[in-house]
Amino acid sequence: MSPVIMDVYSNGSAKNPERVSHNIVQIDDSDFLRLSDRPRPISIERNRSFEEKSINELSSTLSPLHFVDHAFSPTVRSSLNTPRSNHCFAPHPVFTDAWQALRRSLVYFRRQPVGTVAAIDHSSDELNYDQVFLRDFVPSALAFLMNGEPEIVKNFILKTLRLQSWEKKVDQFKLGEGVMPASFKVFHDPVRNYETLIADFGESAIGRVTPVDSGFWWIILLRAYTKSTGDSSLAEKPECQRGMRLILSLCLSEGFDTFPTLLCADGCCMIDRRMGVYGYPIEIQALFFMALRCALVLLKQDDEGKELAERIAKRLHALSYHMQSYFWLDMKRLNDIYRYKTEEYSHTAVNKFNVMPDSLPDWVFDFMPSRGGYFIGNVSPAKMDFRWFCLGNCVAILSSLANPEQSSAIMDLIESRWEELVGEMPLKICYPTLEGHEWRIVTGCDPKNTRWSYHNGGSWPELKIGVDGPNHVNTLGVLIWLLTAACIKTGRPQIARRAIELAESRLSKDNWPEYYDGKLGRYIGKQARKFQTWSIAGYLVAKMMLEDPSHLGMISLEEDKQRKPLLKRSLSCSH
Repeated sequence: MSPVIMDVYSNGSAKNPERVSHNIVQIDDSDFLRLSDRPRPISIERNRSFEEKSINELSSTLSPLHFVDHAFSPTVRSSLNTPRSNHCFAPHPVFTDAWQALRRSLVYFRRQPVGTVAAIDHSSDELNYDQVFLRDFVPSALAFLMNGEPEIVKNFILKTLRLQSWEKKVDQFKLGEGVMPASFKVFHDPVRNYETLIADFGESAIGRVTPVDSGFWWIILLRAYTKSTGDSSLAEKPECQRGMRLILSLCLSEGFDTFPTLLCADGCCMIDRRMGVYGYPIEIQALFFMALRCALVLLKQDDEGKELAERIAKRLHALSYHMQSYFWLDMKRLNDIYRYKTEEYSHTAVNKFNVMPDSLPDWVFDFMPSRGGYFIGNVSPAKMDFRWFCLGNCVAILSSLANPEQSSAIMDLIESRWEELVGEMPLKICYPTLEGHEWRIVTGCDPKNTRWSYHNGGSWPELKIGVDGPNHVNTLGVLIWLLTAACIKTGRPQIARRAIELAESRLSKDNWPEYYDGKLGRYIGKQARKFQTWSIAGYLVAKMMLEDPSHLGMISLEEDKQRKPLLKRSLSCSH
């Protein structure tokens, strides 16, 4: 597939479309102004928020879009370009350094900021680190929203929406209309006096895998913008409504699936290299669940919106049941699997996926605390991946895929296994590492994913998720900001403070590296880039959320209170 191009002369006149490889996106002044007009004033209803209503209610009677905004958290930009503070002390030096670094990463198109570059490390080849990645930009977007600077977020949402609408091909195969780009790049031509946006939909990625998560993050970010600003006019634009419907149509289409989860290829979600995450990875399922809930908030209640909302509500019920029934693991559940019978054939089968008890890894028995639990990495026929993945579990808490008892159990696990999951630099992207024969078989002897490095048990102050180009793993903000949000939601801010203190002691001094290596995360990654924007932005978001917990509303959804619990309270959640 060839990159999608958007050409505009620097003086504002639109260039006649010409074919660069295969695809061209053209945008003129009137089109851009129509997309980016200023939000109109709205009245904020102080009723019960849309997301607090039960999914049963949503499938029958759907409230107006602006009901969601009764708890928005607008902020005022301070003279120091940092969030408004209720305290009288100076910001931490690392915090000030982070804001300066974030502003240096801004990318401009036609003199308007449209995103942040992945990294500014002049000591290494740029490769695709000079691009704006959709998932990478999310923590940057949240930082700007918390600082009262929503325009860059709005520009980004509209630009990526325009890129979505054009034909996308890999070789002779046409991709789904709703696929969002993994990234885009601004190309400046000083001779011809115009700027070009070039979009990558996965054709440069390792294995040529199209990103599954980009669309989910786009919907989640649109909801965060609406929540933060209290303005629903952007989400109500016909272009945004159509973009959401296209993304959802890809996910809700009928096929041969017998499960409500999404089937993914290896390398299409948080890891762009062979790491055994093919099937139904927890990261994608948690993001899918959250995007569906955000879409219910954002979709207009016209005929198309109502029909789609009914399909979403049904899928949410099925997905929630499936995830809590089969992905959740605690001490009791582990003991049940250990005692499974195999080759059961009936509707009353207990071992529905025919998982072999002998396939249980030895490490999981020692790793599982008496109090605690988590959503395992993957479940499919005869296969259960028991690895811990931080992103999926944090998003499960924020989206309320995890019920309150499960959310507390995940926090219990993190506290009781602090050395394994956090160590000296938060946080482990997954645990445990693959070694020896297992590493050779699963990774294909990948020299970059050796034990306790990169994806294979490396420590990421940033969060890795999605597909990128060669030698680059797309990250979406820092694991630290997701952990901080989950800690605030579960009433455990002390866990977040402890993790942030560890990060502050190293990140700025080490020039904001991409990741750390080693069992405890002591060493800067052997191929880690410096001045990684998502590391910088994730730290800022974590600090600002701790200072003003009301920001949590941007990326957290309340539990569906009228939905009956699908699982009984387990021993892992009891006190």
